[in-house]
Amino acid sequence: MKYFTIKELSKSSTATQKGIDNTPNSEIVNNLTELVDNILDPLRTEYGKPIKVNSGYRCDALNKAVGGSKTSQHMTGQAADITVGTPNQNKQLFNLIIEMDLPFDQLIDEKNFKWIHVSYSDRKRKQILHL
Repeated sequence: MKYFTIKELSKSSTATQKGIDNTPNSEIVNNLTELVDNILDPLRTEYGKPIKVNSGYRCDALNKAVGGSKTSQHMTGQAADITVGTPNQNKQLFNLIIEMDLPFDQLIDEKNFKWIHVSYSDRKRKQILHL
């Protein structure tokens, strides 16, 4: 883990506001580490500029509080919502993930590149969606 921290990937203003303990257990920490090592750090190295994590790990209570999917990979520490600024910049980052052939499970353009959802798991489906 070169550019990202577990604290950054589990930080949530909603959790703080609602008094939700969003501390990841050791299994979640392992999943977050794999996400960073296989996707986020290589992406940050290639992109050459900071990447902001809007949402990483979400415990069940936090996922419910933000209206997340009941099957969200955020709850297992396998997903992050990221941004680099504008929709146009996010689109460039999205395309870079594809060009780099990173081993993602899901890559989702959320709301016309308002942010990007990227996940890593053993499935490595390479599923690309536009929501």
